[in-house]
Parts: sequence; structure tokens; C-alpha cells
Amino acid sequence: MRIFLTALALSFALPMAGCSRDAGEAERAATAAVTISMAGTAHRFDVEVARTDAEQKRGLKFRTSLPANGGMLFPFEKPRIASFWMQDTLIPLDMIFIRADGSIDRIAENTIPGSLEPVASGGEVAAVLELAGGTAAKLGIDETAKVTWKE
Repeated sequence: MRIFLTALALSFALPMAGCSRDAGEAERAATAAVTISMAGTAHRFDVEVARTDAEQKRGLKFRTSLPANGGMLFPFEKPRIASFWMQDTLIPLDMIFIRADGSIDRIAENTIPGSLEPVASGGEVAAVLELAGGTAAKLGIDETAKVTWKE
């Protein structure tokens, strides 16, 4: 009887553990539609959103690829000077530093995977958008563009 009760208790406990893991994965999968507009052209990206400190620290580390229209958005509670590095990041990224009004402060293109050299904004920014390295050049995105997003 004791074995039966133990097995029954485990059958209830294990699915619950799986549910909490799935909920965590769903949180990581939060996405936003980001649009970069300039000179009458708009480019749309469906990106993950790193809201919490833990999500922002993890960022795109250990990823081996990104979809052409994918990436990650790092929104900040209030504008600040932002600085990122590429430790444990395996692919080159374009980092687009976005001011509170949606204008672009700076684009750091093709950042170096694994580098410990800081990549910083030029001024205070409200968010940083990371895209696959080379995306800005390929699409002709420069500092004259405007960036908007909807979560």
C-alpha cells in the first residue's frame, strides 16, 4: 500500500514540475513586433523581449543562429547609457541602440563573438535591439531610421 501511495504522489508531483518549467519557457518566449522605418521603407522583425535582469544577462548567449527576421529587444525602465559585451555569445550581432523617441543613437555592426570589449551606446537609450550580424548593412539601416515596437 505504501508503494502505491508513493507512486500516486509522484504521478501528481512530476507533471506539476513540468508545468512550471513550461511556464518559464513561455516567459522566455515573449516576443515583440519591431519595425525599423527609414526613407519610405519599413523592415519588420519578430524578436524575443528580455525584460528581467536575468533575461537581459542571458541575452543571446550560446545561440548558434538567429532567424533573418529574429533577434532580441532589451527595453529599459528609464533611459540610460547602455553597455554590452559578447562573452559566451557565439554569433556576430548588430546592436541598435534606441533613444526614447525611437531614433537610433548608434549601430554597432557585426560585434565580435566572445569579445570582452564593451560595446556602448553614445548616449542615453531606452532600448537595445540585437539582430543577426550584417542585417543593418544588408537592409540599409542607419542612424536616420526610426524604431517602434509592440509587445
